[in-house]
Amino acid sequence: MLSRPKPGESEVDLLRFQSQFLATGAAPAVQLVKKGIRRGGDANPDQPPLQDHRDVVMLDNLPDLPPALVPAPPKRARPSPSCPLPEHEDPEERLNRHDQHITAVLTKIIERDTSSVAVNLPVPSGVAFPPVFHRSQGRQGKPTTSGKRSIFAQEIAARRASEAKVPPVREVTPTLDPAEGAATCGAPTPKEQGSQLPWNICSFQGPHLITGKGLKTPKAEQEAQTIHEENVARLQAMAPEEILQEQQRLLAQLDPSLVAFLRSHNRTCEQAEEKTAGEQRPGGPSAEVTGKEPIAPASASEPRQEDVLEPGAPALALPVTPQKEWLHMDTVELEKLHWTQDLPAVRRQQTQERMQARFSLQGELLAPDVDLPTHLGLHHHGEEAERAGYSLQELFHLTRSQVSQQRALALHVLAQVISRAQAGEFGDRLMGSVLHLLLDAGFLFLLRFSLDDRIDGVIAAAVRALRVLLVAPGDEGLLDSTFSWYHGTLVFPLMPSQEDKEDEDEDEEPPAEKAKRKSPEEGNRPPSDLARRDVIKGLLATSLLPRLRYVLEVTCPGPAVVLDILAVLIRLARHSLESATRVLECPRLIETVVREFLPTSWSPMGVGPTPSLHRVPCASAMKLLRVLASAGRNIAARLLSGFDLRSRLCRFIAEAPQDLALPPEEAEMLSTEAFRLWAVTASYGQGSDLYRELYPVLMRALQAAPKELSSQPPRPLALQRIASLLTLLTQLTLAAGSTAPEPGSDSAEASLSATPCSITWTQVSGLQPLVEPCLRQTLKLLPRPEMWSALGPVPTACLLFLDAYYQAWSQQPGLCPGDWLQDMERLSEELLLPLLSQPPLGSLWDALGCCSPLCNPQSCALAPEALSSLVSLRCAGGHPPLSLAGSASPFPFLTALLSLFNTLGRIHRGLCGQLATVLAAPGLQNYFRRCVAPMAAPHLTAFSAWALRHEYHLQYLALTLAQRAATLQPVSATSAALYHGMALALLSRLLPGSEHLAHELLLSCVFRLEFLPERASGGPEAADFSDRLSLGNGRALGCGRGALLAQACQDLPSIRSCYLAHCSLARASLLASQALYRGELQRVPALLLPVPKELLLPTDWPFLPLIQLYHRASDTPSGLPPADTVGTAMRALQWVLVLESWRPQALWAVPPAARLARLMCMFLVDSELFRETPIQRLVAALLAWLCQPEVLPSLNLDCPLPGLTSFPDLYADFLEHFEAVSFGDHLFGALVLLPLQRRFSVTLRLALFGEHVGALRALGLPLTQLPVSLECYTAPPEDNLALLQLYFRALVTGALHPRWCPVLYAVAVAHINSFIFSQDPKSSDEIKAARRSMLQKTWLLADEGLRQHLLHYKLPNSSLPEGFELYPQLPLLRQQYLQKLISGLLQHGVSET
Repeated sequence: MLSRPKPGESEVDLLRFQSQFLATGAAPAVQLVKKGIRRGGDANPDQPPLQDHRDVVMLDNLPDLPPALVPAPPKRARPSPSCPLPEHEDPEERLNRHDQHITAVLTKIIERDTSSVAVNLPVPSGVAFPPVFHRSQGRQGKPTTSGKRSIFAQEIAARRASEAKVPPVREVTPTLDPAEGAATCGAPTPKEQGSQLPWNICSFQGPHLITGKGLKTPKAEQEAQTIHEENVARLQAMAPEEILQEQQRLLAQLDPSLVAFLRSHNRTCEQAEEKTAGEQRPGGPSAEVTGKEPIAPASASEPRQEDVLEPGAPALALPVTPQKEWLHMDTVELEKLHWTQDLPAVRRQQTQERMQARFSLQGELLAPDVDLPTHLGLHHHGEEAERAGYSLQELFHLTRSQVSQQRALALHVLAQVISRAQAGEFGDRLMGSVLHLLLDAGFLFLLRFSLDDRIDGVIAAAVRALRVLLVAPGDEGLLDSTFSWYHGTLVFPLMPSQEDKEDEDEDEEPPAEKAKRKSPEEGNRPPSDLARRDVIKGLLATSLLPRLRYVLEVTCPGPAVVLDILAVLIRLARHSLESATRVLECPRLIETVVREFLPTSWSPMGVGPTPSLHRVPCASAMKLLRVLASAGRNIAARLLSGFDLRSRLCRFIAEAPQDLALPPEEAEMLSTEAFRLWAVTASYGQGSDLYRELYPVLMRALQAAPKELSSQPPRPLALQRIASLLTLLTQLTLAAGSTAPEPGSDSAEASLSATPCSITWTQVSGLQPLVEPCLRQTLKLLPRPEMWSALGPVPTACLLFLDAYYQAWSQQPGLCPGDWLQDMERLSEELLLPLLSQPPLGSLWDALGCCSPLCNPQSCALAPEALSSLVSLRCAGGHPPLSLAGSASPFPFLTALLSLFNTLGRIHRGLCGQLATVLAAPGLQNYFRRCVAPMAAPHLTAFSAWALRHEYHLQYLALTLAQRAATLQPVSATSAALYHGMALALLSRLLPGSEHLAHELLLSCVFRLEFLPERASGGPEAADFSDRLSLGNGRALGCGRGALLAQACQDLPSIRSCYLAHCSLARASLLASQALYRGELQRVPALLLPVPKELLLPTDWPFLPLIQLYHRASDTPSGLPPADTVGTAMRALQWVLVLESWRPQALWAVPPAARLARLMCMFLVDSELFRETPIQRLVAALLAWLCQPEVLPSLNLDCPLPGLTSFPDLYADFLEHFEAVSFGDHLFGALVLLPLQRRFSVTLRLALFGEHVGALRALGLPLTQLPVSLECYTAPPEDNLALLQLYFRALVTGALHPRWCPVLYAVAVAHINSFIFSQDPKSSDEIKAARRSMLQKTWLLADEGLRQHLLHYKLPNSSLPEGFELYPQLPLLRQQYLQKLISGLLQHGVSET
């Protein structure tokens, strides 16, 4: 029995089953029966079938109503009785007999004889498309036809009429050569008509065109020959006139290109025959074949009007001459053939004019006059065709080409241009910035559009260009090489620091909530606006992440594209917490990266380039996860729990790099990145449970480290792997030693640290004996600089591990303290103290100044093509060996060494003094002196912030060690002053993220009495002596500056409490910073630092309590509590006095004018604060310090002041407050008078004499108490006419009197006297008239004393009661001038004012 067909069997199997069934002759299981037709039940089966039975529909029989729309009954087919099926007929034969396939039809085609039928083909035209007829074009000479005919009908009728006309024979010009014909013959000339044809028909031995090769029959050639003979016989039967007529008809119907092909083919055959005949008859003459050029129809041969050259225009020189026989060359368009001409000569640049920049295909900038060969492909452009290279505009045009290769090439060239511009290759040869120009032109969105292309090559070029634009070369290498430094895992976000005002948040707001709050606001802004301020935000707004995921997941690009995409994702993750969160939350992006590029099993890779990175482990993918985890502890927890990273970490760490089925370098990098990812997660106290599983692997790696360190030559990748392993062990050790938080602690950090750590101290206590040999091995190479620099961060990582080890050991409550104290002593005696006496260590200290970015600000200069909207760590000078990030930098090792010394000194105080001897190194002392010296603050860039943060770590640790040593043993006065100055300078330079360092400096170093040696070495007495020398002995004893300084030293704890209260940092930021620096891993929120928008504390932080008092008073109309106000103001003034007297370099960044403004703000707090005696003494001492001869010239009130919008506005408020509450206070008056000096703006003096004249009555400061010389007010003479008139009016009206305002009275008299007796010939008529009028009024004054002062004033003299000297009698010139004026006055009378 035959089986039924099964799934998967093909048609061949079905046919085989059918053949078997037919061969057996078995009866079918189903028989098809055709039932008879039921028509009313009266069908007669015996009736013969009709031969021509058709269904006829009669309209009469149709019903009146349409049929109901109901489904018809199903039809059932049955065999007709009249056509019974044969029982024994073969179905295959029956199918063949009734087959109506096209092959059955074609086999029976019989060609119809069409020899007598005329076929009219369309008339060929010389243009590509027929001319379009318009209604406006009238037909001239056409008879009007009756009726309405369409344009199409008229055109068809006209064409048929033209085809019906056959030109006479005498007007026909042959269009073929004499030896050519359409198929086998040609047309004779008119002279030969009537005789015979010019060629012999018998010469056609066979067909020239039809050979029969296309026929499949074996007699193909015979058939072709038969057709040929029929044609020849027919031609012999025709007359010559008939042949010519048929020729013209064929030429009118055939395509001109086909005619040209026939001619060329026939000519080729004849030339071959002639060559054969010539070879047979070498001595005979050759027959020359002459022919006429074909003449095209008149409509096609007439040139168009635009193609005709002007008579005076030079002929177009083309490398080839166009032939009309060529395809589409019937009409030559000369303007379209200009590109075929030879290039003109390169124009030499004669002037300094700007020319368009052009680049080669490798992105090189080509000189304007360079002459390159054309085969390089650099001349294919329209503008400046003679110049090689492509401009940026042309490259942009190519990116929109329809040819995918051109789009990919343009993107590739643009990427090369950007890369070379970032490297600074163009220098100053270009005007402006290439990157600015590209971004302004929309290059960013051009790349985004190119990513949506369907061609893989264009996508690869766009991804490459995107990486070149976003990822600065060297950034990732720099951050990777410093990962094992002191807090090297902490990095600043690579995002612009300029933010909108509406985006500025309070410091207390957590970063996650800040990111959530920003998203809806920025979502409403278009990507172009976002990209103008921040390129990364603009890109993320264009759905870049889903597209990159699609490219990785669906298109499966090559290895280069995969690495470029991963690099772009890493750069996006480094931008900010918000960007890292978006990368993590992009649907299926991280899943694709983990699944495709971090598989746990893969096929071994062969030697050579990798064809695909999919399903192959990739170190860049592991690095992407590490950068994402650095953005926050929540992201790290989600990565560990949601993407099964634990199993992957175990997979790539459990095997040694050489055992992984990967290339050696890739295996080393993958293992290194696995260690770093684990270290990052361990920084949050996460992932510690893997330690138990991988403990044997870590022990084997540690045991093999000394051997690897001693191998020659050193392998950088292996050393980076060892350093990453040590960094991992450091974090695990800190996790084992961290204590749980107090249960009573509130806020979110308690919940973060509620999870206990899964690693204990006993599990890590055995690591120190394995790490210490590594440190000993590296220290042996210290005397060899080239070998020492090759070790990289390994020595630093060893020291940091020992630091964390002893710190965690000392925090274990159940262990004996004597154990770790003895071990610390052993380490110091065997390793650390001998290290301090080695000369190579001194060379490291000496190199601090050379590598310091603070002492060498030019090393942090912005790189070429730097963009404010795209942050990178590039700098102008790169990273030479002798720089902070260079290979020979001493900063990482010395910072780790000082960190270990601090930990040992804090735990074991007996070792503190011995270890503090490192601070006496001459290199460190010289470095501190350079840092304390007044210098301009470095420009805050991404690289400078990163470099300065690492430098500040070294300074802070050195100061902390000095402070610990100062509490145990005395420090020399020079060193103490140096350390104090260094602490003050560091406090004013710290960046965001260093809140813990600032808090510790305020607690320990800044207000430490041991760092003020002047208090015990005659500092107060020296201050009093200096004041007596400069100001005289007019001050009471006990009220001098020395007594105030001595009192300030006694009140130093209170001063510290005041500044800790008013310089308080944001609590959330301070707690996060403390957790990072103290190793409290359960409280660490993220390894991403705040954006360094500005310094942590303002440069005028010593005045911060006074400024806060002023702002609080402005916001509180009722006034501040007296006790709080007086105490805060007094402590702040005491500290400012200490700094002004003993640490003036600490206030170098605060201009004297800004200091004066801060003192004035203190008077504006309330109406009683300035009357307090301590406040009076302190302000008087500070005012005297500002008025010293060496400080006074630098007092400039006309320049912009930091923290102050306008000094004139402040002075106006100060005058109003003085007029209201001063009651003649002399100190208040001195501050009012100080800005009225002649060299300052006249606006300040106009404000007093114009708007606040009533304040003159309260300015009773005696001349002897004036803090500055009187000549500062009287010289040079006043030249402002409005102010002089105000002076004169105040004197005449009595508002300005020597009894209640002696200083300004003397000033006004001096300026009025100088003005009325001035005889400057260059004065204007207005000035001369005012001078004459003022002198007349002075002469007529009724007050004889004022008249005497104004006329007989001689010189200012503050020792006299009036403040000036008088002439006994006027000088001769003044007498003559006054008599001349008086005589004119008596003649003409007094002039009206």
